[in-house]
Amino acid sequence: MSERPVSIAGEPKVDLEQARAHGLAPDEYRKIEQIIGRTPTYTELGVFSVMWSEHCSYKSSRRHLRKLPSKSELVVQGPGENAGAIDVGDGWAAVFKIESHNHPSFVEPYQGAATGVGGILRDIFTMGARPVASMNSLKFGSFEHPRTRYLLGGVVGGIGGYGNCVGVPTVAGEVMFDAAYNANILVNAFCLGLVRKGEMMSAKARGAGNPVLYVGSATGRDGIHGASMASAEFDKQSEAKRPAVQVGDPFTEKLLIEACLEAGKTGAIVAIQDMGAAGLTSSSSEMASHGGLGIELDLDKVPLREAGLTPYEILLSESQERMLIVAERGREAELQAVFEKWDLHAVVIGQVTEDKRWRTRWRGQVVADVPLGALAEDAPLYDRPAAAPKIQPPAKPSVAGKHPETAKAIRALLDSPNIASKKWVYRQYDSIVQSNTVLGPGSDAAVLRIKNSRRAIALKVDSNPRACALDPYLGAVGTVCEAARNVACAGARPAGITNCLNYGNPERPEVMWQFIRGVEGLRDASIAFGAPVVSGNVSFYNETEGHPIPPTPTIAVLGVMIDVSKHVTQFFKNPGDAIALVRTARPSLAASEYAAIFGIDGGRLGAIDLAREAALVEGLVEGAEQGLIKSAHDIAEGGLAVALAEACFNPRAILGAEVELGRAGNADAVVFFGEGASTVVLSIAERDAARVGSLFAGRGLEFAVIGRVIAEPRLKIAGAVDLDEDVAELQRIYEDAIPRRLRGGD
Repeated sequence: MSERPVSIAGEPKVDLEQARAHGLAPDEYRKIEQIIGRTPTYTELGVFSVMWSEHCSYKSSRRHLRKLPSKSELVVQGPGENAGAIDVGDGWAAVFKIESHNHPSFVEPYQGAATGVGGILRDIFTMGARPVASMNSLKFGSFEHPRTRYLLGGVVGGIGGYGNCVGVPTVAGEVMFDAAYNANILVNAFCLGLVRKGEMMSAKARGAGNPVLYVGSATGRDGIHGASMASAEFDKQSEAKRPAVQVGDPFTEKLLIEACLEAGKTGAIVAIQDMGAAGLTSSSSEMASHGGLGIELDLDKVPLREAGLTPYEILLSESQERMLIVAERGREAELQAVFEKWDLHAVVIGQVTEDKRWRTRWRGQVVADVPLGALAEDAPLYDRPAAAPKIQPPAKPSVAGKHPETAKAIRALLDSPNIASKKWVYRQYDSIVQSNTVLGPGSDAAVLRIKNSRRAIALKVDSNPRACALDPYLGAVGTVCEAARNVACAGARPAGITNCLNYGNPERPEVMWQFIRGVEGLRDASIAFGAPVVSGNVSFYNETEGHPIPPTPTIAVLGVMIDVSKHVTQFFKNPGDAIALVRTARPSLAASEYAAIFGIDGGRLGAIDLAREAALVEGLVEGAEQGLIKSAHDIAEGGLAVALAEACFNPRAILGAEVELGRAGNADAVVFFGEGASTVVLSIAERDAARVGSLFAGRGLEFAVIGRVIAEPRLKIAGAVDLDEDVAELQRIYEDAIPRRLRGGD
C-alpha cells in the first residue's frame, strides 16, 4: 500500500516552472501528476527528471534501436544488461561496451574523462568480468581554437590517470581534430572484460525480502544532475555546470573491482548494478524493474561523506565508485566481510518488495513513493519528426580546389593531426599491464591473448564524421566496414559490435533523420558481417547554441582469433616481399583528409557493396590463418600513399617500398590520396603471391601485386606523377606533428 510522502522543510515549491527548470516538458510534468495522482514532492520531481532524461530513458531513440540485430550463436548476453557478451571460445565470454562522457569532459576535461573510464569499467565488472582492456574515441576542435590544447591535455591526462592507476591497459583508440567539435568535444570510453561462461552476474532483482546493500565509496554532492546535463545542449553558461561533473578515485575503484569479483564467487549476490547516471535512483529502480518487483530504501543508512545532504541530493548524487547489490537473505554478513577486507562500505539500506513501488524513507518518513514502472518502462517514448536537410551535397564530384604537388601533399597529410602519429597521446597510457597485450596502440587493431588458451581477441574503434555528414547511412555503413576490416587485418573474425551514437539535438528533424539513417546503416552492416550489436549508448544534444556536431556514430568491433601466433601487424617485414593491393571498389576523394586540407570538393560518397566487404574480411582472416600474409594495413585517412608510408614505419627498423601504379594518367590525386573504398595494402612472400591472389580473386575481389619491400628507406611510387621520398624524413614529420603543435608551432 502506498504512503503519501512528505515534503522536506525548505525545499522549493513544485509547479510547472520548477518542472521546466528540471528539464521536463509541460506534457511530461502533467503525465507525472496523472501517474501518481497528485503533485510530486521536490524529491520525486528530481527523481523523475533524471529517470525521464534522454540520457537515462532513451526516449527519442528506443524505438529505432530495436532495429539493430542482437543475436547470433556466439551471443551470451545482448542488450538489456550493463554490457553485452560474446562467446570467444575455450569457456570464456568477452563482456564489452562503449559509452559517452562528452558533456562532463567539455566542462571539466580531466575528471570528465577519468570518470568516463571509471563508469565503463564498472559496467564490465558488474557483470562478473575482470576488465582486461580499454579503448577510447576522442574528438577535439581544431588546434587553432584556444581551448583545444587545454581540453586535449585534460582528457588524455584523465584517461591515463584513471586507467593506469586501476591497472587496466588502454590498448587502442582514435583521435580526431576538427573545427566542428570546437564547442562540443566527444569522449567515448570502451572497456572489455573476461568471465568464465556461466559465471556472469545480473542486474535483475529477485526475491521479495532480500536485502539491498550499498557498497563502495560514500555519497557526496558531486555529479548531482549529471544525467540531466548530458541531456541538454550547451550554452554560454556551460562553465557553471562544473559542479555536475563527478570526481573519481581510481584507487578506490581498484578495491571495488577486486571486492565485487570476490563477492561474486560467494554466490550470495542475486543482482548487482553500478550507481552510474542518476546514481542510487537509477540503480535501485532499474534492478527492481528488471525483476518485476519493488524496492524500499532507508536513506538514513546511506554512507555520506559530508553532513546535511537532503534526500534529493542523496538520490541524485553521481558520486563515483559505488554499487548496489541485492543479496540472498541471511547472507549479508558474508558479503560485508568481503567488502570489509577491501576497506569498503557494505551497508544494508533497504529490501526488495512485492508491491512494484519505488519507495524511500528519510528520518522515519516516506519522502518518495511512486509506481516503479513510472520510472522505468513507462518513461516517455517519442517518435520524433525526421526530415533530410534541405541542402544536399552536389550530385556529381567536382574538383574546384587546387591540387598541390604530390610530394607536398604527402608531407602535408602526414603532418595533419588526424593522420599523424598519436604517440603523444597513447604513450601516456599503460598498454601492457596485466601482460595480455600482444599488439597495442599503433597498428590497425589491438590484439589480446587469452591466457591458458591459443585464442586471442582483436579490438578496434572507428568513426568517420565527415562521411556521415555527407550521407548518414553510407557513413555509418562505412564506419562499421572500417572497424571490421581493421580487426580482420590483424587476423581476427568480427564477432560482435558495440556503439556510441553521438548526435545533436533530436528535437531537430534533420538531426533525427541523421540518427535514424545512421542506425539503419549500422543494422545493415552488422547483418552483413554476422556481428550483432550487443551493447551501446546514445548521446544526443551534442550542440552549442544551435550548432550540432556532425553525426558521429562510433563503432567498436570485437574479433576472435583462433591462434594468437597468427596475428598480423600493419608493418612491412622483409626486403623482397611483394606488396599487393586488394580492394572492393575504386577510391574517392569524398570526405577525405586530402579534400579537407586542400579545399577540394570530393563529391558524394560511392555505394558500398556489403557482400564484397564481407568477402574481403573473410579473405583477410583466411590468409592470416594460413600464415600467408606478412602485413596488412587498411587504407583510411590519407589514402594509398599514406598507407604505404605508414607500413614502412616499422618500429624495429624502417624499410622502404617500390611501387608501380602505371603511367597511363591514372596515378593522380584520387589514386594516391583517395579514401572511401575498402582497400588493404598487403605484404607477402613472393612465392605466395599466386595463392594469396586466388584467395581474393576467388571471392570476386580486385587483387594486384603493385611492388616490393626494399631495404633502402625510400618510398618510391611510379605513376603519372612519380614520388620518391626519404622514409626517415616522412616518419619525422609524422611523429612530430602533434608535439609541434602542442609546443606552439604552426
